[in-house]
Amino acid sequence: MYVFFSRYYTYMPKLTLGVDDRVVSSAKRYAKQCGISVSKMAEAYLAAVANPASPETRDTPILRSVRGSLRRADLEEYRKHLTIKYR
Repeated sequence: MYVFFSRYYTYMPKLTLGVDDRVVSSAKRYAKQCGISVSKMAEAYLAAVANPASPETRDTPILRSVRGSLRRADLEEYRKHLTIKYR
């Protein structure tokens, strides 16, 4: 029996940031509670800012399922309903 084991090492560039001590302390506490590192939190945040999600992926599945369902709705009838409801 032969076993092949290979490791790939990837280079991760370093980034130095100036952050207030209180923010660092809070971030460390939060990261510990979530079971992740502060570096991973910062990486996830920077990735989200650099590549924002499209509107379709930001919507919840329920919202996506009902989107467009009222295109043919009678707006005047809906206004009457709201007037009665919120008297």
